[in-house]
Amino acid sequence: MNEILGYLRNYLQSINRTVFLLTTLLVAIAIFCNYTLGINAAIISIQSWPLRILGFFVLFGFVFSMAWLLQFLVAADTIPNNRFFFVLLLVAPAIFAIKITFEEASGYITQHIPAPWNRYWYRVIDWPLKLVVTASLVIATWQWGRFEKPLAGLQTKGFNIRPYLLLLAVMVPLIAFAATRNDFLRKYPRVQRIDFIDQYVQHAFPWKLLYELSYGIDFVTIELFFRGFLVLAFARFAGKHAILPVAAFYCSIHFGKPLFECITSFFGGIILGAVVYNTRSIWGGLIVHLGIAWLMELAGYLGHIYKGL
Repeated sequence: MNEILGYLRNYLQSINRTVFLLTTLLVAIAIFCNYTLGINAAIISIQSWPLRILGFFVLFGFVFSMAWLLQFLVAADTIPNNRFFFVLLLVAPAIFAIKITFEEASGYITQHIPAPWNRYWYRVIDWPLKLVVTASLVIATWQWGRFEKPLAGLQTKGFNIRPYLLLLAVMVPLIAFAATRNDFLRKYPRVQRIDFIDQYVQHAFPWKLLYELSYGIDFVTIELFFRGFLVLAFARFAGKHAILPVAAFYCSIHFGKPLFECITSFFGGIILGAVVYNTRSIWGGLIVHLGIAWLMELAGYLGHIYKGL
């Protein structure tokens, strides 16, 4: 735990405070606009897949680019004069816009499966497919940019699991608090989305377990993309100054989540970014992120029981 706190303390002591405050203000304004105007929901409602990709590309690209622009305006030396930096600035939101809308492919694959199993398998195969697509694009970009190995923070050498389990334990009270809120319980547990299979199987547990495992795969995708790819790729050009814009980008992908979760994602992105910047490994962040996700599933389940929902 002290190791993680040390990474965070060193990062906070080294950053430009004006940049930090302005970026936090940018994120706050973006959150306010999204939850007031329904920006994320409006993009999701776009029927055309290419236009929906474009919508998310503009949203993610705007937040990410504005965060870098603030760096440039306040601390110009943090923006490198390198062409591939600007290529990444466009490629990164494009990759995630494709990822977040790729359920179109899952729908195509499962459209001929008899009901209700088409609905079940649509949800279960969606996250693994998104991992395959995102990882392929990340690998291609990593090789294109000739970044150092191991690929995107996948090294395991010297990894110590204990600090991350302690950090996960610290998150339990926060998750418990979130589980008392109705907006949280409307979203969690996500496994309630497949409650419709209960009447079609004798034992629903194995089917729901498979769903939860598939859900967990999405966090492999998230950590690989944001921490392994974005933090480490941009760190080659801007060092630890890459952490803050990536955290802002990371917050923007939570615009469809409960407000409390969206707000905390920004600060969680800073913490996990500082960790991967120092360790050059995504495994610690993955343990924390995946642990939080499954704890939120458990908290949502218990919250529904407690409130009699």
